[in-house]
Amino acid sequence: MTTNKHILVIEDEPMVAQAVVKVCGADGMPVTAVDNARGGLALLARQRFGLVLCDIMLPEMDGFQFLQEMGNQGHETPVVMMTGYSTMENAVRSLNLGAADYIPKPFTADELLGVVYRSLRCGTLLGRATTNGNGHEDDMTYVSPPSDFYRLGDISWVMLEDEGTARIGLNDLFLKTVKEMRTIELNEVGEELIQGTFCASVESMDGWRHQVLCPMGGDILEVNEEVKSDLSLLEKDPYFRGWLYRILPSHPENNLRWLSL
Repeated sequence: MTTNKHILVIEDEPMVAQAVVKVCGADGMPVTAVDNARGGLALLARQRFGLVLCDIMLPEMDGFQFLQEMGNQGHETPVVMMTGYSTMENAVRSLNLGAADYIPKPFTADELLGVVYRSLRCGTLLGRATTNGNGHEDDMTYVSPPSDFYRLGDISWVMLEDEGTARIGLNDLFLKTVKEMRTIELNEVGEELIQGTFCASVESMDGWRHQVLCPMGGDILEVNEEVKSDLSLLEKDPYFRGWLYRILPSHPENNLRWLSL
């Protein structure tokens, strides 16, 4: 299946929209830009796009309302939310409402392209693959987290432990869209993680860097050193041996309300 690389940009700041058109267009991806969410929905009703880049702060209908209306209308095109008001609430709410990813403004060309390519692969995978939890076979499968794991979108997961601690890791779908990994950068023991901020960075063999949004805040008690020395653990066993951090959660009840099982 050929990936549809036509991108729809919904952005009312002309300079940002022009930057996306220039950067993505130079990489061979056609871009259509509109300055409001209703215009974006009208375009989605008429033609197919591989990805939507949508600003959160828009006139009349904001980005969150746009995500909800996309769901109501049955559109399955992946969406990346953009905002100059970068807060953890905006990040986690975006993923909770179904966005594929989130990128704060201003962003560099490399940051934009990394998110765009990963999200395009996400759309391709979701369009042709079935999770093995559904009992179907497919040549492009990904493994869903266990039923008692909490998810921050399709990016990261957290599993609560009986001792009051929690483990954090990466969703298999995120790993599949990154494709081959070259390196991973992790925080150190003793550092504090905050939900909705970046907690790890993965570099893929194609040179793109992919930032990981943290599913739950807390102090890092342990870092999985095995993963740092053997990235294949993430690909082979992302939900058990491939965990990234063991943490002492700071506000688990507040964090859980933004996550899905």
